[in-house]
Amino acid sequence: MSVYKRGDTYWYEFEFNGSRIRESAKTTSKTLAREAERVRRRKLEEAVNGIVKRERPPLFPIAADGWLESKTGLTPLGRAYYRQYIGKLKKHFGGRLVSDITADDIAALQRKRQAEGLSGRQINCEIATLRAILKKHKLWAGIAEDVTWLHEREDAGRALSPDDEARLLDAIAESTSPALYPFFILSLDAGLRPSETRALRRRDLSLVWRDGAIAQGEVIVSRSKTRAGIGRVVPLTRRVCAALTLWFSRFPDAGQDSYLFPFHHVGFAGNWRRPHLWGIDLNRSMGTYSYKRAYKTACAKAGVDYRLYDARHTFVTRLAENPAVSEETIRQLAGHVSPRMLARYAHIRAQARRDAIATLEGPVATTRKDFEAGSPQKSPQSGDSDARALN
Repeated sequence: MSVYKRGDTYWYEFEFNGSRIRESAKTTSKTLAREAERVRRRKLEEAVNGIVKRERPPLFPIAADGWLESKTGLTPLGRAYYRQYIGKLKKHFGGRLVSDITADDIAALQRKRQAEGLSGRQINCEIATLRAILKKHKLWAGIAEDVTWLHEREDAGRALSPDDEARLLDAIAESTSPALYPFFILSLDAGLRPSETRALRRRDLSLVWRDGAIAQGEVIVSRSKTRAGIGRVVPLTRRVCAALTLWFSRFPDAGQDSYLFPFHHVGFAGNWRRPHLWGIDLNRSMGTYSYKRAYKTACAKAGVDYRLYDARHTFVTRLAENPAVSEETIRQLAGHVSPRMLARYAHIRAQARRDAIATLEGPVATTRKDFEAGSPQKSPQSGDSDARALN
């Protein structure tokens, strides 16, 4: 072993396992150079003998934050999605080491979330986030076989029937929340997710005004939880244009960078107790509490039971029921990326199924003789059809 100086920097040189190791210690101190040489030789000896020094597993909150920071490809809404679940997981596991989490702990968490009334899908999403964190630290494989995923309802989303839609829209129109109607219509007629609608700014809309009203336009989705959803362009229906015209009139000072649905409070003014917006912050998005509570109240008043997200289901379902609309067009409008997701949303209703079966009605051949002669008879309508076909 030797330490020598080259210029102002010390180097070390030694032989190991038949090879000559010559490296810079990157220091002007001879003492530090000798220590660097000793540490380098020690590491080589450990590697040759298969001795790996394992790092102490971090606390779960540190591991969770580190995993989220490593996900550089997430969209802003995707990052917010994971941050929501990480916050719940950190609160549940507290200051425990990430290596101490077992399959029994996960089962206990699932039971706790079920007792809180969460759906199987919501719980599975939280566990999937936990799985990703444990995988990063190579701790998932040891417990994966003992983790049971909860059943998820495939029919959770429903399309509104025309009658239910009419009743619900009437109730929403009478809501004390002025934001609820335009917010709901953007999901129903444009297929926007609630999170996408809340993230919209004025600059995300391309509008044509005529005589003080929006005549036509389109919305460009600037933020979405999926990359396929970002940048999609959705033309606006006349109903959306009318709703936004009234909504825009409430914010005369709004600019292009203002949120379409800004943060606000609702008060009541005058003898008629008309809703009045106050505490408006155009640079802050509207909170979820204000419209979720109003929507539940409207559903109760209308006597229906639909999630707000079902408006988006309705949008995709109605497109899917139209044979002139291709699946690719539906994906471009709704932001879908796979046939499986399309199938989840395209809940073809009973009438559409009846219409499809009705296309099979009409003249049909009842016997081989009829078929070969090319002169089909009327479909048998009585119970003697089987006997006639056998003769």
